[in-house]
This record gives sequence, C-alpha cells and structure tokens, in this order.
Amino acid sequence: MNKRTIEWKNGKVRTIDQTKLPHEQVILEITSCREMAEAIKTMKIRGAPLLGAAAAYALALKAYHSKAKTKEQLLKELEECAETIRKTRPTAVNLFWAIDQILEKISNVKETNLNDIVRLVVEEANRIADDDVEANRKIGEYGASLIRDGDVILTHCNAGALATVGYGTALGVIRAAWEQGKKIRVIATETRPKLQGARLTTYELMEEGIPVTLITDNMVGYIMYRKLVNKIVVGADRIVSDAVINKIGTYTIAVLAKEHKIPFYVAAPTSTFDLKHSSKEVTIEERKPDEVTCVFGKPIAPKGVKVLNPAFDITPLEYVDAIICEKGIFKPRDLKNLG
Repeated sequence: MNKRTIEWKNGKVRTIDQTKLPHEQVILEITSCREMAEAIKTMKIRGAPLLGAAAAYALALKAYHSKAKTKEQLLKELEECAETIRKTRPTAVNLFWAIDQILEKISNVKETNLNDIVRLVVEEANRIADDDVEANRKIGEYGASLIRDGDVILTHCNAGALATVGYGTALGVIRAAWEQGKKIRVIATETRPKLQGARLTTYELMEEGIPVTLITDNMVGYIMYRKLVNKIVVGADRIVSDAVINKIGTYTIAVLAKEHKIPFYVAAPTSTFDLKHSSKEVTIEERKPDEVTCVFGKPIAPKGVKVLNPAFDITPLEYVDAIICEKGIFKPRDLKNLG
C-alpha cells in the first residue's frame, strides 16, 4: 500500500471503495459533498484518519464547484456541506476536527477574491492529507521501538494505510518494525460485523509480505491463554481524557491483555485526540441491524430478531500501556501534557 488511499485530482476526489476489497480494486471518483457523505455513510470510506481527510476534501469539492458570487454565499455553502458531513458518522473525531480546521482557516481570512478562497480551501485539504501521511510515518518510527525481533502482534479491525491517507497507524507500527528487519508475525481478528480485519488488514499485510494469521473475534482469549501473542497494537477513532474509543471488541481485548500481562498499545495521530471531553460525552454510533443478521447480503438469523449493533466500544485508560502518536510514546497519565 504505497499509493495514497485518497487524493485530489482536478476537482475530483479519487479514493478506494473499501467495500469491494479484497476481491476487487475499485476507484471511486467523487465530485460533490453529497457523494462524499454517501461514501462515508456506506463505509466505502472508513478509518478515523481517512475520514478526516475525506471531510476536508468534501469542503474542497463544495468550494471548487461552487457558483457563489460572494464570500458570504460561499461560506454559507461550506457550512451547509460541513453539517451534511458531520451527520454521517458521530464517533470518529478526526472528521469533526478536519472540518473545524478548514472553517476556522477561512473565517480568519480577510481575502474576498473567491478564486483565492477556493484555492485556500483546496490547499488546506491537501495539507491535512499530507500531514496525515507524515504523522503516520512518525507513529511507525516511534512505535517500532516497542517491537522486538520475533514478536507476535495481535491487531484488531483495520488501522493500516486503508484507514488513513497512507502508511497506517497500528499497521504503521508493524510496517515500520518489518522495514527495520525485525522478524515479526501478526494475528488479525476478523472484526465482525463488517470484517475489516479479515478483508482489509490481512490484504494489506499480505501485500507487504508480512506473515499474518486470521482468527475469529472469539478466539482472542484462547490465543492469549496459549501464549501465542506477546504484543497488542490497535488504532483509535477517538481518544478522550479517560478512555480510548475504538472498534467494537477492543475493550474485550484490552481486558484480556491485562489479565494475561500482555502490553496493550494504541497508535493514533493527535487529530484523533479529544482530551477536553470524557467517554460519557461521546456518542457511540449504532449501525443497521442487517450488518449483524446478514453476511454479504445473505440472512443468517431469524427474521425479526432484535439486534444491538454499536460500531465502537470504550476502553478505560487503565487498560492501556502506552499511546503512540506523532509526538512520541506516552503513558496515559501523561496525555494531559498534549492538551
């Protein structure tokens, strides 16, 4: 995965349709804010850092194709686009962060020439994307220092290049360790119900030639009990003052890791940090029942059964050994220094 997952091309955004992987590589060409919102809702675009870049590019598309005659009209259109994107997925903070970055940038500009404002929005979106790649590489560099030759690393969901603009967070750590010549192996959970681990993480690792073994989510305890893993690295969709919010199943893994004395690390850029809020203030996204009752469109449960389908869970910081970001490696108690 050396190519970028998302990029701006002459008024269009090109990105991988992640619902088609691993069997097809389909490139989406998105030309409007509404198309971007739909791609995010349907998880054709997913992964917290990538959602940040996608949100930024949604505003860039709105600005680039706008017919506004005044700065005020353009700003109103951008606010409307921002609201549309904010409503797509409520948990991953990068999406909101990127929107705020761009809106704040242009609100402070005194320039009234519309072409210059449009150019600024596009440049800012590209900067957010560029910064994500650089942050991920630094995360990989710092995180690789925690990985030893011979380690077997368990990871959950997909926090690789596909979940970011490029390189990856949790998989960035693994990738960097591998590039340093460390002989490591990876155990990837399938990650029900959307199977991001089975479809995406194994796909990325196999492309890199990194040894990977796929397990079902309910094998995690067995793997730890048999001492088949000695490090855990996951990503995050939001890091608040008292917890890590990540893909459903992360909390279970963290509790088991603590019981089995296995280091549990979280890798995420500072754009994922939301340290002014606590876990009680975070909205956990509830997704459609058919993600649980069906597999690839085929029903597997009785019709009408009640379903609980939260996309994320909450892992208290007491279960986290360290958080790896582009500024270094931090103990949870030291996060306040990043606020």
